[in-house]
Amino acid sequence: MEIQSIKNRFGIIGNAPALNHAISIAERVAATNLTVLITGESGVGKEVFSHIIHQIGARKHNNFIAVNCGAIPEGTIDSELFGHEKGSFTGAHDARKGYFETVNGGTIFLDEIGELPIGTQARLLRVLESGEYIRVGSSKVIKTDVRLVAATNVNLQEAVRAGKFREDLYYRLSTVPIYIPPLRERGDDIYMLFRKFSTDFSEKNKIPAVKLTDDAKELILKYPWPGNVRQLKNVAEQVSILAMDKDVTAKELQQIVPDITDNRLPALAEARYNSGGSNFTEREILYKLIFDLKNDFNDLKQFVFDVTKNQVNGTQSLDNQIPNSKFQIPNSTQPVILSHPNSNQPVVVDNKDFHESETIEESLSLMDKEKELIIKALKKHRNKRKNAADDLGISERTLYRKIKEYGIDI
Repeated sequence: MEIQSIKNRFGIIGNAPALNHAISIAERVAATNLTVLITGESGVGKEVFSHIIHQIGARKHNNFIAVNCGAIPEGTIDSELFGHEKGSFTGAHDARKGYFETVNGGTIFLDEIGELPIGTQARLLRVLESGEYIRVGSSKVIKTDVRLVAATNVNLQEAVRAGKFREDLYYRLSTVPIYIPPLRERGDDIYMLFRKFSTDFSEKNKIPAVKLTDDAKELILKYPWPGNVRQLKNVAEQVSILAMDKDVTAKELQQIVPDITDNRLPALAEARYNSGGSNFTEREILYKLIFDLKNDFNDLKQFVFDVTKNQVNGTQSLDNQIPNSKFQIPNSTQPVILSHPNSNQPVVVDNKDFHESETIEESLSLMDKEKELIIKALKKHRNKRKNAADDLGISERTLYRKIKEYGIDI
């Protein structure tokens, strides 16, 4: 089947080389039973590729089910996937079949597979290697024949190094990897998608379709689209309904969608898949900036301490070490006087303070910062956990666990 016919069948818009390459791999692997791992940022359309693999493969007439691993609580995910016996846990009033039993002969799509608990990962590995599993609370081995397609928006190699994902499962899953490029790497596809979404919305709601002027088109092409295709669709529909003039200029676009001019750390965002495969979330970027700031502050404290120690021991003065230094330390063993660059008032520091500060304490609490971010996200989205989790770049299940851990009232 040609790439263009696949695009037409599954509603894929765009001609970016990386996108065409991903479709080509999906087409070739569909005829096999190999396990596929789809990677890419949130909102790029990973589930669409799972449908491609199923619908043009040999299992197209059998069942297909998509499971969001991040949306299932940790205590029940084994039961959901593998089933359970009656009385195996509190509330198990009847025996239940799991997804691997109900989809036998078909395809199961596990989205956000990086959120699976370690115990569930071991069970999944056994299914992939032998086609066997055991229901929760049972000792009977059950056979299944299921094609597995997995997807993740996190770097599983980093998760393996951090001990959060099994290395053997990672290599078993990534038999055939498919990488879907983010929207910011697809060039003119952005404008093509905008036109498609705005036209579909206009036809559905029977309103005139909007058009972007050249400056507005340039604006959407430069924006990094952290939410990718999902975010672009929301913007297209928002502009279609709120635009006063159907020829939308850059100025009006900024008024309707103020965030369109916010590039949000473009250098770091661009490096998500280009710097050694690291996949940073916005929260991790914030933590990195905090760590860098803390380290700079600690380096300054240690530097002043070392210089003061040298002064006490009669070694070379700070002015001789760094001629242009803003810190002026006299040649004496008396308390040190520092002249602050933004103030005319001297700051007097006793030498013993530096000796006592050799062990530099942590001045920032990541737990407090994380709790603060979670509270702000929940407040912003009126306690809607799914929306808050998307905004924070974590799964809904992880957010639920953090809310309980920090005792946040919602």
